Amino acid sequence: MTSIEVRNPLTGQIDHHLRPLTEAEVTATVDRLRGAAPGWRRSDRRKPLAEFGAAVAADEELLAALIADTGRTVESRLEQQIVRGLIDRWIRDAPDALRPPEEMGAAQPGIVIAGEAVPYDVVGVISPWNFPLLLSLIDAIPALAAGCTVVVKPSEVAPRFIEPLSRLIPAGLPLTIIPGGAETGAALVPKVDALVFTGGVPSGRAVAEAAARAFIPAFFELGGKDPAIVLAGSDLDRAAHAILWGGTANAGQSCQSIERVYVESAVHDEFVELLADRAGKVGLTVEGGPVGPFIAAGQADVVAEHLADARRLGARVHTGGRIEHHGGGLWCRPTVLSGVDHTMKVMTEETFGPVLPVMAVADVEEAVRLANDSGYGLSAAVFGPDERAARAVAGRLEVGAVSINDASLTALVHEGEKHSFKLSGLGGSRMGKASIQRFVRRRAHLINRSSEPDPWWHR
Repeated sequence: MTSIEVRNPLTGQIDHHLRPLTEAEVTATVDRLRGAAPGWRRSDRRKPLAEFGAAVAADEELLAALIADTGRTVESRLEQQIVRGLIDRWIRDAPDALRPPEEMGAAQPGIVIAGEAVPYDVVGVISPWNFPLLLSLIDAIPALAAGCTVVVKPSEVAPRFIEPLSRLIPAGLPLTIIPGGAETGAALVPKVDALVFTGGVPSGRAVAEAAARAFIPAFFELGGKDPAIVLAGSDLDRAAHAILWGGTANAGQSCQSIERVYVESAVHDEFVELLADRAGKVGLTVEGGPVGPFIAAGQADVVAEHLADARRLGARVHTGGRIEHHGGGLWCRPTVLSGVDHTMKVMTEETFGPVLPVMAVADVEEAVRLANDSGYGLSAAVFGPDERAARAVAGRLEVGAVSINDASLTALVHEGEKHSFKLSGLGGSRMGKASIQRFVRRRAHLINRSSEPDPWWHR
């Protein structure tokens, strides 16, 4: 199979090549993991998981590879920290989450119901390029804690971390990271027993069809077009600060990034001024600032198209607003737009860049209507004069999670159970204790403790 060229996001140069696994190699990998499944299911899984977490959090080679994959440092360090916390949390929470329910009586006299959780033998994970480490492991770790073996196929756009991460997997931990592109992912789907996919909607549809043909359960976290709503009476400085981070962290290349902002007219101009002032002070990493390059070159083209469309239709650019070239990499400064509406791509299509279009709305009703006017429903943010007002609005939004008087908290807070709405995903929650239930089936034990014949038996 032909090797895959990998572009360096900082230099724009091809400096790495990836040899994808063949279909036969994918099959052999899954078969090996399937053979390890019974022993792993019966083992004490805490020690190898803890060993893995400690190694991931401390390894400098892994950090260097993540930085090379993405061109940014702050978020790469954060990925390592979050993964360590993720592993610690599942070591703590998995036993309780998987504990069988207490026995209960059935409606039929003499019958008692007990049960157990039965993990899938092999779980497949197909993960994207924007947070290569975290999104490779956010589902793999609870699956391992549940007693499954796991094979992860990360994106071919950011694969440098695969080798150093693989070296950190302790003996006995049935986790395998495999390199490859779309063909490798397609080969993986029909061989595993359950699947988790994180990525874009078109790819997600194709994977869902393949999983349906294989007749396996599949769980999807797809795109987002997260709205933020700012009500009159809110702390505008706080809102501007939070929304700026929520829309430009990781250069806006996050599914839960704030991608559109609705502000009540009475405070719109003041908010835009505050937001633009803050945004103008946030630099690129090549200047010592926090905003990194576009990881995938094609994403810069999408952002450029959205900005050109917005300008053509009358949007005003307050900061940023163009693609910049530095050292061969592609960058965009935090961009604040006003004078926007839903005729513009930047308000209706996933931008996936550090762009914050701000639209004035007459009242709460218009803000809610426009926020819900989207095919996506991942998450949102609401800023209000008090918590009660903000939560009243949050309860009307067609999304899975709402940050109240903050933004994009789902990037950091993983304990709250939520579902993706609309095209943003399908299947059980990847957050909260309930998320581990995706990786087990429930077996019921129906126990007859009566000494008498059942009345429905043949006589």
